[in-house]
Amino acid sequence: MPAFATRVGRVRDLRHLPKANLHLHLTGSMRPATLAELADRYGVPVPPPLSPGMTHGWAAFQTRYDAARDALRTAADIGRLVAEAAADDAADGAGWLELQVDPTSYAERLGGLEPVVEAVLAGARSRPVGVVLAASWARPPEVAVEVARLAARYSGAGVVGFGLSNDERRGRVADFAPAFRIAADAGLLAVPHAGFYEPAWHVRDCVNLLGARRIGHGVTASADPGALDLLATKGVALEVCPTSYPPLGVIADFAALPLRNLLDAGVRVALGSDDPLLFPGGLHRQYEIARQDLGCTDAELAVLARHSVEASAAPVEVRRRLAAGIDAWVAGV
Repeated sequence: MPAFATRVGRVRDLRHLPKANLHLHLTGSMRPATLAELADRYGVPVPPPLSPGMTHGWAAFQTRYDAARDALRTAADIGRLVAEAAADDAADGAGWLELQVDPTSYAERLGGLEPVVEAVLAGARSRPVGVVLAASWARPPEVAVEVARLAARYSGAGVVGFGLSNDERRGRVADFAPAFRIAADAGLLAVPHAGFYEPAWHVRDCVNLLGARRIGHGVTASADPGALDLLATKGVALEVCPTSYPPLGVIADFAALPLRNLLDAGVRVALGSDDPLLFPGGLHRQYEIARQDLGCTDAELAVLARHSVEASAAPVEVRRRLAAGIDAWVAGV
């Protein structure tokens, strides 16, 4: 009998497992149909998708991401993406979504950083969505300080965290410490990307120098017992996004994902969908991979869902409701 089957032979529907999605980028959340519609409306050429089953460099990914972002021209476009992302995640069982956006990427078209944030928050209003404002590893630390100050102004008004995205190899961890101090003083979660390409030292530095409470990806930490111990001791969660790794050469295939090693070390893992536009498969697909390719039992899948809820910035009542729903899913109610 497969490890993921229940004792009565019934496989529980993973879409009915309550969970949170803590790692999803605004442009990367776009539905292919929405991209096609907006690209046609604005006359934007869109490069072909990444070839399935092949390994690509970061540049191939970034070129396609930038092209998709070019199809977002108005506040209404951005608000639409937020609403559609929330709906897609809800269909996959998510009762809470944390959507990451770098406001500098859209500021020129919308007339400044604040209009970008307002557009995202307008889309998130009345939905179970928290916003993470992110700076970029590829831009000067002074820009990160500006974004952190912006995030601090919106703390308590829908912005729940401050992150660093893009290619982690483009910046020095210590240079971004001032920005993260600003975010911490405002009570925001520190959620930088780390340990995607760079070895485990990068994850350790983001925890020690930036005060990271979650790490976007962080899979390279699995090779370093010291990094694993640091993450487990401090309760730092990793936002692991399985569909992102084989196409960019992080792992050879899903079977090589070190999920079991992370969990056995006591590290909290929250599965996220990252950029489903470019790496097809939403939140449900990430849990399917854990079940089908990694042999996770229903009890272990429930643990992953609990980690996602516990590591989130969701309001207390939302976390309680999701936790109760996970209990009911495990019990088969």
